[in-house]
Amino acid sequence: MFVRRIAVIGAGYVGLTTGTCLASLGHRVVCADVNAAKIERLSRGKVDILEPGLAELVSGNVSAGRLSFVVGAAAAVTDAEVVFLCVPTPMGESGAADLAAVEAVIAEVRELLPAGCVVVNKSTVPVGTAAWVARLLGRDDVAVVSNPEFLREGSAVPDFLNPDRIVVGSDAQYAAERVAALYAKLGAPTVLTDAASAEMVKYAANCFLAMKLSYVNALAELSERLGANVLDVTEGIGYDRRIGQSFLSPGPGWGGSCLPKDTRALLQVSRVVDFDFPLLRATIDTNERQRERMVEKVAHAVGRPLAGARICALGLTFKAGTDDLRDSPALAVAGLLRDAGAELTAYDPGVPAAVPGLTDGITVVDDPYRAAKDASALVVLTEWPEFRALDWAQLADAVQQRVVVDTRNVLDFDVLRRVGFQVTGLGR
Repeated sequence: MFVRRIAVIGAGYVGLTTGTCLASLGHRVVCADVNAAKIERLSRGKVDILEPGLAELVSGNVSAGRLSFVVGAAAAVTDAEVVFLCVPTPMGESGAADLAAVEAVIAEVRELLPAGCVVVNKSTVPVGTAAWVARLLGRDDVAVVSNPEFLREGSAVPDFLNPDRIVVGSDAQYAAERVAALYAKLGAPTVLTDAASAEMVKYAANCFLAMKLSYVNALAELSERLGANVLDVTEGIGYDRRIGQSFLSPGPGWGGSCLPKDTRALLQVSRVVDFDFPLLRATIDTNERQRERMVEKVAHAVGRPLAGARICALGLTFKAGTDDLRDSPALAVAGLLRDAGAELTAYDPGVPAAVPGLTDGITVVDDPYRAAKDASALVVLTEWPEFRALDWAQLADAVQQRVVVDTRNVLDFDVLRRVGFQVTGLGR
């Protein structure tokens, strides 16, 4: 394997994981970010985000001299052979991805890129972005490649180092092959295609997963009405290899930094080319309905109006193992409970204190038993395994009303019932 000099622009979830894991494969990597304080901490091997295994990998590669950090894209690209763009592409007001950060980076580095280097779009971007970046660059001696990421928060490092596939797209074959060669040590199946198809793969994958989750949440509601157990239903269909076991767990809705913006972005792109996509619209609508349904389940379990009811929310992050609150369905449901007049106290192992602008109106504490004090109901909103191991007898003594709504089906219902809790799950 050739050792490449790589620049990674953006040191967020995707950029930091990408740069660190490429360094662990033996490449020389420089990560750039506009946040000087973050760069200073990363240079000392200090990682702010909660991502298992990442901090140790950063520290080890910094110590080995394979990974370094600089402020600003310009400082990173001057001798780079490959430049990864890992900047935010948030959802704009129309639902389309906002490419302002990508455009700003291209403007900053356009004249600094060495001849023959390859620019790689790693961020999730609309179909056609690689061609747009090439036009912005205006450099015949710099190729543009699409290399979408498929990292799940909470398992980003193993996802990178043990990928299901590597997707690389470019209209310049040599550039696609150079990027694919960066991952040669991983031995993963590699899809070499054109840039537009590679960009489409990312949206197609995430939107399919969102559809699968909306489907199973609808199945859970139908199972409740018909007296079936959705856990047995999903086990039964999951053994079918055409369906698989993953993404078949009902919950309070899907969220996070990818699925909400990617589904809306693909829907927006579809409108632009005058393509009606009712299945994708229904996927999004079902997800919105699921959050409201969780509030209805809590109100029914409490047995009285939520106004003035004290509710303990167990979990705020969008999934266990992270501290990420972006588009969190748990936080969305907590917000709806608050808006219904409930007095909300929350505990999450990844969120030890309130986060201004996100948890406003919610009291966040660092102890689950304190959160449960005098509560009319405990509501599990994130699937932290720690919740299953709580002392439920102690919680039974702490609450005002022994009611639990488990929107993730993670608890042992028999244990809770033995100490007097009335338990409501999903699809059961």
